Amino acid sequence: MSATEGGSVLHQWLESDRCGESCPENSTGEEPEQSPLRRRFRSKVLARFPESVEGQPFDQDAVNMLCLPRGLSFRTRPEPPHFHSFLITREDFTRTYGFALIFYEQVRSAQVCASMQTLLSLHHVQNQVQTEVPGQTGVEDPDPDSKHAPPPGGYDFSVDPLYVSKALCLLAPLPFVGACRSFLSQLHRAVMADSSPPLPLESYIYNILYEVPLPAPGRSLRFQGVYEPIVCQRPGPAELPLADFPLGQVFSLLGLDNAIQVFTCTLLEMQILLFSQDVQRLMTVAEGLSTLLFPFQWQHVYVPILPASLRHFLDAPVPYLMGLQSREGADRRALELPQEANLCFVDLDNQCVELPEDFPQFPHKQELLQELSEVLQSSSSCLGSPGSLRHSSLPCSPAAPRRTCPDLQDQQNGNLRLNQDAILELLQRNETLERLEALTRRTGVSVARVDAPVSSSQRLEDERLDAMLNVRIREVFAARFISMFSDYEAFVIHSCPDLQTWLTARENMHNFDKASFLSDQPEPDLPFLSRFIETQMFASFVDNKIMSQWEEKEPLLRVFDQRIQKNRLYQQRAPSSSQRLSQLHQAAQAVEQRCLKLDHTAVLPHLLNMRIGQGRFSPGFFPTLQPNVLKAPPGNRWTHRGPAAPSSPQRKKEPPGLDNDLKEKQLHEARTLSLRQPKLSDLSPAVIAQTNWKFVEGLLKECRIKTKRMLVAKMGREAVELGHGDALITGLEENTLLVSLCDLLERIWSHGLLVKQGKSSLWSHLLHYQAREERLAQKFWLVSSVGCLVLVGLFRHVQLMSEIRTDVGRARAWIRLSLEKKTLSQHLKQLLSRHGLSKKLYKRYAFLRCEEEKEQFLFHLLSLNAVDYFCFTSAYSTVKIPYRVAIVPMKKLSNSLLTSNPWVCVSGDQRDSGVRQIPKNLLEMGFECLNLGKLTTVQIGHDNAGLLANWLVDCVLVRNEITGHTYRFPCGRWLGKGVDDGSLERVLIGELLLPGGGEEETPLSRAPRGFSRVLTFVISEPTAGQIQDAVGEVVNNMIKHFHKPEKEGSLTLLLCGENSLVTALEQLFYHGSNPPDSSTNTSSSGTLWVSVQPQRHLLHAGRCSLGRYVQAIGSSSQSVGKDGKLQRLVCLGTRDRVLALWLPLLADCPVTPQFYEDGALLRDRAAVRSLSEVLVTLHEFPVTLEASLVKGIRL
Repeated sequence: MSATEGGSVLHQWLESDRCGESCPENSTGEEPEQSPLRRRFRSKVLARFPESVEGQPFDQDAVNMLCLPRGLSFRTRPEPPHFHSFLITREDFTRTYGFALIFYEQVRSAQVCASMQTLLSLHHVQNQVQTEVPGQTGVEDPDPDSKHAPPPGGYDFSVDPLYVSKALCLLAPLPFVGACRSFLSQLHRAVMADSSPPLPLESYIYNILYEVPLPAPGRSLRFQGVYEPIVCQRPGPAELPLADFPLGQVFSLLGLDNAIQVFTCTLLEMQILLFSQDVQRLMTVAEGLSTLLFPFQWQHVYVPILPASLRHFLDAPVPYLMGLQSREGADRRALELPQEANLCFVDLDNQCVELPEDFPQFPHKQELLQELSEVLQSSSSCLGSPGSLRHSSLPCSPAAPRRTCPDLQDQQNGNLRLNQDAILELLQRNETLERLEALTRRTGVSVARVDAPVSSSQRLEDERLDAMLNVRIREVFAARFISMFSDYEAFVIHSCPDLQTWLTARENMHNFDKASFLSDQPEPDLPFLSRFIETQMFASFVDNKIMSQWEEKEPLLRVFDQRIQKNRLYQQRAPSSSQRLSQLHQAAQAVEQRCLKLDHTAVLPHLLNMRIGQGRFSPGFFPTLQPNVLKAPPGNRWTHRGPAAPSSPQRKKEPPGLDNDLKEKQLHEARTLSLRQPKLSDLSPAVIAQTNWKFVEGLLKECRIKTKRMLVAKMGREAVELGHGDALITGLEENTLLVSLCDLLERIWSHGLLVKQGKSSLWSHLLHYQAREERLAQKFWLVSSVGCLVLVGLFRHVQLMSEIRTDVGRARAWIRLSLEKKTLSQHLKQLLSRHGLSKKLYKRYAFLRCEEEKEQFLFHLLSLNAVDYFCFTSAYSTVKIPYRVAIVPMKKLSNSLLTSNPWVCVSGDQRDSGVRQIPKNLLEMGFECLNLGKLTTVQIGHDNAGLLANWLVDCVLVRNEITGHTYRFPCGRWLGKGVDDGSLERVLIGELLLPGGGEEETPLSRAPRGFSRVLTFVISEPTAGQIQDAVGEVVNNMIKHFHKPEKEGSLTLLLCGENSLVTALEQLFYHGSNPPDSSTNTSSSGTLWVSVQPQRHLLHAGRCSLGRYVQAIGSSSQSVGKDGKLQRLVCLGTRDRVLALWLPLLADCPVTPQFYEDGALLRDRAAVRSLSEVLVTLHEFPVTLEASLVKGIRL
């Protein structure tokens, strides 16, 4: 290994400000009234070697903040050394890993000690003045650090020692955690030892900088530390990439179930905040989650350790994975976070996870948990000592997790904690032992520590076993993704002939056939997969696949494709259990072989060309290193080689006519489309403003892309004609896009928030708006505008929904309801029109206070009014909705008074309202019931009581009082005995009225179906060919419905509505009809019913049992007329796959010639056979009928 490639930094002790004030750059949010021994002071880099590395500028500010995330600190007694790692991501997205060892060294500067004593005295006086309590020596100090502080006035710098924190840091291009930790710990042991090391420290540092190379892929390397050898190994090209952070500790800290939940949040690109006192835990879990994503890569903000001075980055309105260090004893409720609507909060010290709402489960989660549990338990029995213990901070972790459940319960649910952790932490946190150790150090007595370092052979064995556990866990997750996306290549759309064309048009292209992919997946997996394929990490994965036509494959993609090809050799979509076990064994065996059989041994440390007197050893104090001997030797190849970008495949061939500079720029933009990585080095106001401006631009761009995607998906065929591709949408995809829109609105409303109130910033804004309008109305007796009244009314509707109990849920319900009413943009514009309220709630740089961007944002949302959404109606099925029903009679022909008792029953795609009695002589009524969904049918009828019982109904109107949707159910028929077909009840099929209600805009304003047959006499009777075409078109529409139901509409409408299967077959039965008694008012359906009913006994003996259906329908209800009976017969025949068999049977019926002329279509055997073949195509689809269509029929 060579730290040479990333350079190396010795992060020495970092001096405080002369005035003793906390540095604002490293401010941790602590109160200035804290004791100086609890404050965090300004730090700086004292020395680094080499001074510079070509092509890799040294980011001093980032290293400074990440080596000491809480700043510089002083103690009166030293704390044990503490190891942690960190990550620096540059602007070109290359990564540098840092490894720091923090320890305390005695201050030898009398000036610093005197300044500390002065600060303590001043702090003591200030506390006495503030508290005004006589004899009080200081305020009560609950902080655990206070145990290191003597009583105020008791510290005497001439007698008592003062210690300051220092850090030794090593930077490397790859995460060799174990090797770097071992080297730094040996370096620290050499400093603290009573005797000098075999060689000056410069020799060991020179050796690791310039003489220890990186191990080649698939090889292992051994080099020498100060006291013991160190081994590191690197996976081969066909293996999973290097990951040296202990995954066993990730599952030990979180527990299996919690770990899978957090991993799912990572896959769905939610905002993830890790919280712990131990920064190494933050880094371990963050890197562990990133490692398990194979073959995908996190594409958003990634800061495993967020310095205290950069907490404002939590305000970023983008997905992020960050880690925040907590103070011991800090209360989670006291932590104010800018946005929590889409936040996954992970408290590592308490094994607590707070998940966002509307959270889908990872596919086959229980099987995954079982497999991981077996791997961890088998590894635990082999290891003996858990990885979480061996990899705790050196020598101990400052944060001891509180146990929240018994050990037995932990083992049952997979939250593995082993007793060795508790024993070691108990000993290491024993105050008596710490005091005894400090006393012996001051008196010069050397004693062995409780946590004496293990032998070299034991340490190497532990590292080998940990590496084997790591690869087993990673292989389990990799196998899941290989199974899940084994056929992904078949759905990748290669639509461009060359790279330049693809790079130019990539934002407007569909690179993956999402609808076809989802249709090929198991139904339980769809909620997760439908959201995952919309993420940026999946989009980047597909982009890399497309670019591999012209570029070398990205390394992760290459390994993933190789494994898929290997599975295909076995002709399996996913490996079997035995194959998975074999793969786990092979992967672990490869690691074991590299660790046991070393491939290369680096040059041993040696004496450098140092003058006599240089490199003097002083026990307990890190020496000042000699920069002249640590310079890079001339021509050293390691100092000129830097780490490669993680996603920078080499060029395979140059496309003709493509400018190289433009190509590189476009490739970089394509790979980093959504990355918003914060820069840790420059924190000037100009840079912060520029970063916030990028966030604003990113939000606006994301809004444009999302609204366009929603529009194109809804437009269907029109989108294809406009060149957007066949982007037809399914209900699951639509819901995924809507959830994504809700998340975007929450992030916009959380950006630049001054004071956070509640988890949903949007709902909080609405509450402020409502309170302000009510206060103004009461104070000034002002009448609010129409827009304000509508907005507040809609808000109150959602407020009164007792089924929704959280602010985030209410905000999402409000968004969905506004979108369904086509008023989302209008309401948000009204909400943001109160500029005074916006200034009160948001900072100047917030998105909602950028006028031009805000207007564009509202315009993009306004475009969604072009399509219809039922996102509220379909999502909230258990809320109570008020409905209003209006019956519209035929004015000229209907009775003004009705003596019978009318009733209605409204049905939707979720349930029906039950029979609702209509008060006599009233044509309108209201009722409240559970959400019916999208309305489909209305049953209307009466009991035929009294003299004026007959009722001529034009249509029925039903309005949803919350969404404002109005449905029209055309009738145009009589309800009564002795008129029309004698029906006392009818099932009406409805359609949604367009907004505005204008007759010229409403397709339902044409003549009702009951009168269309009369008009055919006046205009023209359809020919046999037209009737056959009509039947074929209806069947075709029904087939398309089963493939894409959201596009083709309700199945009930296709069966019984306008231009439906019932109307087409009515034309068939009416064509050429010649009733024996021409004086009888017999409709087309009546003709069929009259012709079929006398022969039902003959038909019953037939193979189709048509007579049984006719008898069951005829005896089901005496109030249903002939048209209604035919409707039921067609629906039941379609459902039971016998309708196609009935037509030839009816054509051969003996009584058919009595009712039909020779030229009738029903007497044309060839035509009947052709129609029967068309109807047979419906047999492969399951037809589910609404209860209103088959009510009372027993077969």
